[in-house]
Amino acid sequence: MFSQVEPVARVGMGNHTSMQEFILLGFPGMWYFRFSLSVVFSVMYGLTVIGNVSIIALVWTTACLHTPMYYFLCNLSFLEIWYTTACVPKAVGVLLGNSQTISFTVCILQLFLVFSLGSTECFLLAVMAYDRYLAICHPLHYSSLMSNTFCTQLAFGSWLGGFLGISVLAFLVSNLSFCGPNIINHFFCDIDSLIALSCTDTSLVELAEFFVSIIVVVVSCAITLISYIYIISTILKIRSAQSQQKAFSTCSAHLTIVTVWFGSIIFLYVKPAAPNSLDTNKLINSFNTIITPLLNPFIYTLRNREVKRALRKAFNRIRI
Repeated sequence: MFSQVEPVARVGMGNHTSMQEFILLGFPGMWYFRFSLSVVFSVMYGLTVIGNVSIIALVWTTACLHTPMYYFLCNLSFLEIWYTTACVPKAVGVLLGNSQTISFTVCILQLFLVFSLGSTECFLLAVMAYDRYLAICHPLHYSSLMSNTFCTQLAFGSWLGGFLGISVLAFLVSNLSFCGPNIINHFFCDIDSLIALSCTDTSLVELAEFFVSIIVVVVSCAITLISYIYIISTILKIRSAQSQQKAFSTCSAHLTIVTVWFGSIIFLYVKPAAPNSLDTNKLINSFNTIITPLLNPFIYTLRNREVKRALRKAFNRIRI
């Protein structure tokens, strides 16, 4: 079982009291189970950082990969490093039972970072789908349409939009009152978990969460879906089987990530808050924050010929 945690002090706020600290429940269970899970999380976190740093370094040092698609991929890899860093190290401490408490300020900061980076990923995936749409459906005008300036604007807009949208939610959550209990049924500070603990009216936060989810998830998912409808339609019109295969190979890796990411995100957040489903949300979140960031570098490496070719050249240079 978890180690005993001393009751935390409360700070008065008008007619209510607010917690100075919360206790992250994590994944309750026997010590060997939690220790084994912490080892798995740590190994996957290390591989995630190494894999995504490797992609950034590979693109940076390989001239043939200096294209818009790999520029966006570098942004995605950079994001994944910080996205998983925002919650996995703390989750490992929670599992080991030596870092279960988290201050209210740090909790709000973690919530802001995790959800801002997650929102940015939604926008980046939509941008990458649009990039593939231009490359496949308008190949003759691709260079002029997807200029370096436009690439930078799209990437910057994705980061800005992701952080601005969640700043509103983080502000609203930070103004809620928490009278007790102070145990968060999660391994990081999740919005739904904090809503479930609040002793004040949370209808505004729930409404804001729903609308931000619609704007971030549904809009970016719709852009991605429409882009791939045009992409697949264009590919099917190609008469050469070899050309079709080449066209599919340029977007198959991205399509795999999109399916996994948006499927889980829509399940989690594009719905009214449901406190009774917190255990299910925790399991899905562990997939998003730990497994998906690890899959990205491997999927893009194993299913992308240009990246595999660049990797072989890099290994050959190292041997020499």
